[in-house]
Amino acid sequence: MEPDIRARLKLMATRPTLKLTHYGRKSGKSYVVTIWFVVDDGKFYIGTANVNHQWVRNVQKTPQIKLSIEGETFEGTARFLVDRAEHEQAMAAIRRKYWMYLPILTLGRVLFAIGVMRDNTGSFEVTLAG
Repeated sequence: MEPDIRARLKLMATRPTLKLTHYGRKSGKSYVVTIWFVVDDGKFYIGTANVNHQWVRNVQKTPQIKLSIEGETFEGTARFLVDRAEHEQAMAAIRRKYWMYLPILTLGRVLFAIGVMRDNTGSFEVTLAG
């Protein structure tokens, strides 16, 4: 990642959400969703509580995306984290950033652990262009 992009991202990293532009699996039409994100140890992650969302399925099929934060736009490629350790690293970074939601996030993890709910969480690592 170039120093200019790294500096721009550092300024944006404290923002609560970003707008993700993704493309339809069949139509190729662009769609925008507002989501949580985190920049952690030089890596850019986006996560979801439900891998069955259309945007997640679209990004898995067409990983070229655009991210918009506070008027800044970045293009990149998203890689769905299938490795459990990588996914957990991304989710841990998300939990650190969004600590105010920790009681809800912890409850979800407990419900997954005891078998009441399925773990539908997922995450992507984004490599920015340029």
